[in-house]
Amino acid sequence: MLMFVGLRTKNSALKKVENKMKFQGTQDYVATDDLTIAVNAAVTLERPLLVKGEPGTGKTELARQVSAALGLPMIEWNIKSTTRAQQGLYEYDAVSRLRDSQLGEERVHDVKNYIRKGKLWQAFEAEGKTVLLIDEIDKADIEFPNDLLQELDKMEFFVYETGETIKAENRPIVIITSNNEKELPDAFLRRCFFHYIQFPEMDTLRKIVEVHHPGIKESLLTTALTQFYEIREQQGLKKKPSTSEVLDWLKLLLAEDMDAADLKKDGKSALPKLHGALLKNEQDVHLFERLAFMARAQK
Repeated sequence: MLMFVGLRTKNSALKKVENKMKFQGTQDYVATDDLTIAVNAAVTLERPLLVKGEPGTGKTELARQVSAALGLPMIEWNIKSTTRAQQGLYEYDAVSRLRDSQLGEERVHDVKNYIRKGKLWQAFEAEGKTVLLIDEIDKADIEFPNDLLQELDKMEFFVYETGETIKAENRPIVIITSNNEKELPDAFLRRCFFHYIQFPEMDTLRKIVEVHHPGIKESLLTTALTQFYEIREQQGLKKKPSTSEVLDWLKLLLAEDMDAADLKKDGKSALPKLHGALLKNEQDVHLFERLAFMARAQK
């Protein structure tokens, strides 16, 4: 009977921990139901969460908000085209050790003085659970994800210079983002929980705007978002404006004290007011200029 009570108490404690680790979004981040389900599924499975979506849809910010919502520290690893997987584990500075040996430095006798810990090592040795963000993994070489397979799966790696194995005391919540610039290996995908962030519908985007620009006039918001979606749906557009860009655009409109009437098109141009916040290349600007020219020619 005592054993049963003890088991029940233990299960109750585990349940409290699980409930505490549930992500429901934050006041500063509007998370859709399918996104919160994906985050919590990855946490439960203890698998990396691979998040894809258009640039500017809040993939990187998701990791920061998960960190804030769950009260966990975050370690951020920003990937570049030159980044190697080994850098996430550690780097051995042989050049500094050679120089110190020539100078007769005492520290040269301990190889650990020349080991630089990477982001994965930092996450693995953290005192508690952390959120580890591997940002824009598709920027790196195609072999980069494959080189991290075992480390992300087993949550451990071997340091050859010191002969020690670094193993995660507390398995971090790993969030990996990709802009879909290149295909990721199947073996890597198999080890992840995948979620694609769809571009928000009008109602969701309204909620996002309200978080960043509380109290914005309904007439201005409706007119601005209508124009914004018309731009996104325009055939031939090279780069569709994103969530972050519409927020910048609205910030400019508010700074200029514009209202819905100011956004009304005059027929001379198909370009919206302050279009530089939305259209980011000359090809798209020329597209809307041609549309305006064709519209005037038909009158």
